[in-house]
Amino acid sequence: MPKLTIRSETGESISHDLVEETYTIGRSPESSIRLEDNSVSGRHAELAMVAENCYLKDLGSTNGTLVNGKPVTEVQLRAGDRIRFGKIDASYECEVVGAAQPLPRLEEAAARPAESSTRPVDFANASPFPDRKTKKDPARTAIFAAAAVAFLAFVASLIAIALMKSPSL
Repeated sequence: MPKLTIRSETGESISHDLVEETYTIGRSPESSIRLEDNSVSGRHAELAMVAENCYLKDLGSTNGTLVNGKPVTEVQLRAGDRIRFGKIDASYECEVVGAAQPLPRLEEAAARPAESSTRPVDFANASPFPDRKTKKDPARTAIFAAAAVAFLAFVASLIAIALMKSPSL
């Protein structure tokens, strides 16, 4: 059974069994778990039990809520977590499910070579990209080649003209 253990400044501990679905923690008389300390807000935090898990939510308290030394607004509690409501220390304890069960035994898998290495008959392309199915058009290729040759001839003639010396007068 999950428990919230509150430790006062005098060193005395009070454990609360968490059997209800939700608990409010604070200084207010309406709080499920009442903490008599000025560093604790009236409605400081809330605990919610969901299945086997416990969730802690800070309700906008003045001095904040720390779990394992870190400020939190909402967190799932784990066994052994240290909680601080203002100046009041607490800890969350619960039974770890499956901790006493041994690990399953490892079984050795038999490995054998493949009978054949050919592609299955019904195998399609495993790639997420579609195959390129465009055919090359020879007429289009010839037109591009002729245009490239014409462009190169034009550039060569420009270079030849630029390199020619003009006759002197």
